[in-house]
Amino acid sequence: MEDRYAFLTEWYDPTAALLRRYQLFYFPKDSSVEMFDVKNQRIFLRRTRYQELRLEDLFVGNRVNVFSRQLNLIEYGDQYTANKLGSKKERTLALIKPDVVTKIGDVLELIHSSNLLVTKAKMTALTGKQAADFYVEHQSKPFFNNLVQFVSSGPVVALELMGDEAVSIWRRLLGPTDSSAARKEAPRSVRAQFGTDAVKNVGHGSDSLAAAARELEFFFPSTVGHGPPNTATCTECTCCIVKPHAVSEGLTGRILNSISAAGFEISALQMFNVDRPNAEEFYEVYRGVVNEYPGMVTELCSGPCLVLEIHGADAPRSFRAFCGPADPISRRLRPTSLRALYGKDRVKNAVHCSDLPEDGFLEVQYFFRILDG
Repeated sequence: MEDRYAFLTEWYDPTAALLRRYQLFYFPKDSSVEMFDVKNQRIFLRRTRYQELRLEDLFVGNRVNVFSRQLNLIEYGDQYTANKLGSKKERTLALIKPDVVTKIGDVLELIHSSNLLVTKAKMTALTGKQAADFYVEHQSKPFFNNLVQFVSSGPVVALELMGDEAVSIWRRLLGPTDSSAARKEAPRSVRAQFGTDAVKNVGHGSDSLAAAARELEFFFPSTVGHGPPNTATCTECTCCIVKPHAVSEGLTGRILNSISAAGFEISALQMFNVDRPNAEEFYEVYRGVVNEYPGMVTELCSGPCLVLEIHGADAPRSFRAFCGPADPISRRLRPTSLRALYGKDRVKNAVHCSDLPEDGFLEVQYFFRILDG
């Protein structure tokens, strides 16, 4: 018998203002899907090929897009699926310290090459008290004060990583705590490549599943509040969105490296899952103006995107020029632009950027003050 994976999903129907439940079946042999309406006990979508959905996208807690419907995967649909896809899946915290925030693109590339998935991301600045609270278990250690002082000395990036045995894989990727020892014992590790010593050592990794759950809750609360605030300034800025297709294709690290190499300052960074009403609202100015408007909306809400605040006096104009024309086919004219390097077409063109200087502030504010408010 061929493999078939089952999930219980929820879809918000904006017309009826109802949450509807479906069973989603995925057949990896031919990348086909089938959907069953739980309430009405009938087939909603007969088995159909849908190559946009990948096996690695299927895990509880993720949001997938199936024929323009955003489905939240809330439970495994049967024991076989839970055993096959869920038994080794773990979530862990990766905290990128101030010394390597400017090299976040390199770190994301290493994470991607280790088959770990970034499911949440946020740049924040910890106060001394927040840093002390986070590292409270080290309070009696001689390095505690230096560690707290360093971690609160500049922005950090908190990441939720997911994958098979994510806790041990991320810690192995980090390498030994002391960067000098890492260079001798694990020369390919992140700390060996980018670390300085035992405090300025690139990042932190949860040492167990229990620690991961506690530490993820610190930065990404599941109940009340939003955790430490984002770092958006909303002044002298423009907005960049790494689109879902680029995130899914593992291009995020390379795009951030290109942005940094061009001399742009990334002053805020956060991963968002945009629902369709918010995508329509964000792109409202393009409705009836560009033919690609429906496709742009569908792409923005098709999966997680990474939103950046690009800071600088001339950022709106210069960054718009750096992104290049909306259609990557014009790569002959601007071969080194972001869209020429990483885009596919006018909709899946790797990044969105603010078109007008006055829009930069408004778009940054929309994500970092309203959606994260």
